[in-house]
Amino acid sequence: MKIYSSKMRLKTISLKDANAFVERLHRHHKKVQGHKFSLSAIVEGEVVGVCIVGRPVSRHLDTGERLEITRVCTDGTRNACSFLYGAAVRAAKALGYSAIGTYILGSEPGTSLKASGFCFSKHVPGRSWSCPSRPRKDKHPTTDKQYWEVVF
Repeated sequence: MKIYSSKMRLKTISLKDANAFVERLHRHHKKVQGHKFSLSAIVEGEVVGVCIVGRPVSRHLDTGERLEITRVCTDGTRNACSFLYGAAVRAAKALGYSAIGTYILGSEPGTSLKASGFCFSKHVPGRSWSCPSRPRKDKHPTTDKQYWEVVF
């Protein structure tokens, strides 16, 4: 884990650059197709983490009033995840959205989410996106997930 003495700064980042960071360092996900905005955590001029925020993947949650954090990825810098989650919450609220949520694996503790003001919302059983009418190759973990959110 990297620990820096200087403070972390927040900066916007293009989807292309955020996705490149995710492709290099994310443990179990690949890049995303689109976003509303992306943020980066900067320490001493270096990107140490990214957060990609977009529309909710679930059509039931995609009301136009909610956002979803679709990726958070860091290089291990201490507190970078919490820093990015908190910044995404503040940005969503400032932009007039009513809520922001995210999914994590069922095996993850959610420590950074708790530190950023998120509340556990529900357990989501794991499944494949493939179905007979639309066969797909799973590129994501099909294990159980947790949904966390902040409602404004």
